[in-house]
Amino acid sequence: MSDTAFTPLTPREGAALGDDVYAVLGEAILRGTLRPGDRLRDVELASRLGVSRTPVREALQRLERLGLIEVAANKYTRVSAPHPDAYAHTTEFMTYVAGDAAILGLARATEQEHADLVDAVDALIDCSERDDGLGILGSTTAFYQLLIRATANRVFITIMREAGLALQRNLQGWTKPDEDVEVRTARYRSLREAVVARDGHAAERLLMELNHLPSPCGPDPR
Repeated sequence: MSDTAFTPLTPREGAALGDDVYAVLGEAILRGTLRPGDRLRDVELASRLGVSRTPVREALQRLERLGLIEVAANKYTRVSAPHPDAYAHTTEFMTYVAGDAAILGLARATEQEHADLVDAVDALIDCSERDDGLGILGSTTAFYQLLIRATANRVFITIMREAGLALQRNLQGWTKPDEDVEVRTARYRSLREAVVARDGHAAERLLMELNHLPSPCGPDPR
């Protein structure tokens, strides 16, 4: 970690120092400033960030729970390397999460939230038509975030916010799949129809198709 520069944190009113340290370290891992294998020493980090060791330890514990760092007692605390299956497993996980969020969120969304969701799918359609891979990734992330927010479920929202750093790092290996642009775009148009109709089950099925996962089994409970 000797080449990693951190500046002292400026305390924010009402914010916990542990949250600020967590955000700084998490961002450094995402950007590659802290690389897999880099050692993390709480005394050194506390000195560089201008805080006590307590918020540093709190942040390191949170990062360990998310799998972003690994700890061997009395040996090392270091940035972990993503698992080889991290991208595939994260895509699968997020698709199922988004499917559940679609069922809850489309039923509960306010008029403004619903309009934002339709706009988000329009952005996906536009990116798909242009075969803009990075645009699809960014617009998908935005759409999922809107769905989760629309659930109005505090547990759902809190857990997904906490997991955000790990999910972002696991998706960094994303590459645009080789697929039929017209078929994909047609699915996004069908997704738009489901969102407009607030049909969460149809949206869930289409999200599975778009990510090449098996559709949920069983009859529509309605």
